[in-house]
This record gives sequence, C-alpha cells and structure tokens, in this order.
Amino acid sequence: MNFIKEKITDQNIIQKLIPQRSPIVMVDALIYFDENKVISGLTISEDNIFVQDGVFTEPGLIENMAQTVALYTGYHFYIKNISPPEGYIGAIKDVKIAKLPKVNNTLETEIVILQEIMGVTLVEGTTRLNGDIIVTGKMKTVLKNNL
Repeated sequence: MNFIKEKITDQNIIQKLIPQRSPIVMVDALIYFDENKVISGLTISEDNIFVQDGVFTEPGLIENMAQTVALYTGYHFYIKNISPPEGYIGAIKDVKIAKLPKVNNTLETEIVILQEIMGVTLVEGTTRLNGDIIVTGKMKTVLKNNL
C-alpha cells in the first residue's frame, strides 16, 4: 500500500503531481494519501483567479475539488515516475456550499474514492475550513486518453 509519511508542500513536487499550471493551480499541499483517500491543502492567495472582492468563489471550490482528484491520480503516476495525465470533470452532483472562504484562509479538501475503473473515477468530496465543513459533493472525473 502506498501512502505518504509527511505532507508535501514543495511546489516543484506539487507541479509534478498535477497537469494544471499557473494560474489554474488550486492545490498547494498533499496532506494525506492512501489507496482510497487523498487530502489536499490550499491557502487562498489574493491573486487567485477565482477570488473576487477578497472571497474565493464557487467555481474555485469546484476546481479545488477536481484538482484534489487530480492530485490522487497524479501521485499514483508520480511514484511510478510517469507524468500525470490530463483529465476532465465528467459530472458533478449533490454539491452543497455552506460558506465561501476568504483570502488567506486555508482549505483542506478530502476526496474518498468510491469507484475507479478504466480511467473514470467517482468520488465524494468534503472541503473544510478551520475544521468546519463548507463544501460537500460528488464528482466523476475522466482521464483524457479515455475520451
């Protein structure tokens, strides 16, 4: 079983784990990883493209969840020394956003893998701010080479 012993915050390594590039990077830490779950971190900066009037908007929260899935997939490839594949959001459902975080807030997004088959991953996500759940939802992602 693969897991990380300590969180990864080195941005050079994070960039090797996800296919996204600035200004669309919405994860800045890999906090936890095992075969069924991943937790990412994101400290919201003022220059984040999803920040409006000091508030991180709904599309940013959805993209953060999607990139946490990408982090999960990318880490699998990283430990095999292979570049992370591109993927797409195939479906989003049951998303509930209780609160929009602000600049300098740090999010922790936990993704639990419900099913993974042939490049399609079905997940359940929870985003926390200071331990409080602010976003929940389900997402299906599809790797590019499977389209």
